[in-house]
Amino acid sequence: MQRGIRNLLIVASAYVAAQMLADIASLRIINLAGYAVDAGTLIYPFTFTLRDLIHKVGGKSAARTIILLAAAINLVMAGFFWVVARWPADQVTGAQTTFGEVLAPVWGIVVASIAAEVVSEFLDTEVYSRWVARFGEKRQWGRVLASNSVAVPVDSAVFVGLATLFGVFPAAVAWSIFWVNVLVKMVVSVLSIPWIYLVRPEKAPSFSP
Repeated sequence: MQRGIRNLLIVASAYVAAQMLADIASLRIINLAGYAVDAGTLIYPFTFTLRDLIHKVGGKSAARTIILLAAAINLVMAGFFWVVARWPADQVTGAQTTFGEVLAPVWGIVVASIAAEVVSEFLDTEVYSRWVARFGEKRQWGRVLASNSVAVPVDSAVFVGLATLFGVFPAAVAWSIFWVNVLVKMVVSVLSIPWIYLVRPEKAPSFSP
């Protein structure tokens, strides 16, 4: 298998997996240093850099495709959990009521999460593209830092805004939740910057510039 295609499959799989784990974990609101944070924040920031790796290896078209694919998969996953949580349990093995309590989707969080992911990741794609158009293969760390710095606050703003609108978060603490989310996501994003040097761009054929 061509190395570029293999790398694309690896980073695309990691991206979708991280998106799914983040969306599942987002159902749990945890206490981090005295602040309320959805647990998905601990892993979701890695998806921005993974998206950058997809962009580097496969081009803008591949990055856009995987963003929409991940959103669709997460929506199907939430719907599947919703159906299973309401399916009658086998009484021989026990009622298993905790399954629904843990994994049944909170639709306000699901919609807010997926909307935030699509908007911020598409924005990340555009910032990344403009950085590459200006600097080429130079300052690769900058393309990650620039794109993530723009996408992270937008992601948190869309998520917290919609979640507050849907009644998931009380409006009184929404601003606090926003800033904690941005801070945690930026720290994780910065830690993941060296990943951009782990892959090389596809030479030919290229999906798109």
